[in-house]
Amino acid sequence: MLGKPVERGDHWTRERIDAYLRLTGALPLTDYLPPPPDGAEGFALRPEWPLCVRGGIRESCRDDDVDYTLLGLHLLETYGFGFTTEQVGELWLLRLPYLQTYTAERAAYRNLANGLRPPLTATYDNPYQEWIGALIRADVYGWTSPGDPRRAAGLARRDAVVSHTGNGVYGAMWAAALIAAAFTAPDARSALVTALEVVPPGSRLARTVRETIALYEAGLGWSDALDELAVRTAGLHWIHVVPNAAVLTAGLLYGEGDFTRTIALTVRGGLDTDSNGATAGSVAGVLCGAAAIPPQWSRPLRDRVRSAVYGFDGAGIRDLAERTLRLATLPP
Repeated sequence: MLGKPVERGDHWTRERIDAYLRLTGALPLTDYLPPPPDGAEGFALRPEWPLCVRGGIRESCRDDDVDYTLLGLHLLETYGFGFTTEQVGELWLLRLPYLQTYTAERAAYRNLANGLRPPLTATYDNPYQEWIGALIRADVYGWTSPGDPRRAAGLARRDAVVSHTGNGVYGAMWAAALIAAAFTAPDARSALVTALEVVPPGSRLARTVRETIALYEAGLGWSDALDELAVRTAGLHWIHVVPNAAVLTAGLLYGEGDFTRTIALTVRGGLDTDSNGATAGSVAGVLCGAAAIPPQWSRPLRDRVRSAVYGFDGAGIRDLAERTLRLATLPP
């Protein structure tokens, strides 16, 4: 919700986001984005912006990041933790409208509808195989595997391979492990290091996360670190998983344990802002606990989620949390 109005990384650069925040008197960022002032030029927010800026939020507006989290919950409730990749694809076709899918997920959906089976659904006519789509689907596997990052990564991998390969899959495994590790880690850095254990150490994703940690430990400021990481990941699309993992890692490290600072820095980092803000909030929320999440983030949502997933539109956030908790506390 915080990052959605500026989700277009080729236009909403870090510099443009901060210029907008200065224009609207919102630096430091401690709440949802303000609406654009009359006459603002060069700051075209996404069309959905009236539903996700300060004063306009009445519920959690529909977003693909949330759709896949709900699908993941339904998957685990329906098939249990032994679900197959084929069952992931079946639920997409049954519960998710085609036109509410994007990039790698749309390619995989089309392949599924045409009768292809995983892993061919991820590779046939799909130029988005290493983009961020599988990572945004990984949260529920971390939430339901508290303190068990390897289990979380295994679940996320089974989901990811329906649409992604390589770093696209590693990103999902890493994000799920990161959230699971946060339940027992003392801080974000420890969770980040633990999560790296589930992905190939020579992968570009793992190298980028390590480089981000190294820049933080070397004492570089947040903005300077992101400048350096942008050079190292130059040439990759703004939805590619690797540069987004760098922005996400930096947000978690430089957020230094504060929920608001973590999600604010992550969204100000640009690229896929809604996805990165969501994953950062997932990890920071686990690390901080619900009581430490300031009410300006949760109160406007009014315990209600809008979703394109069949059977979930208008679901209550508290009910979804309780259902997730039941899965997380099942005996192994």
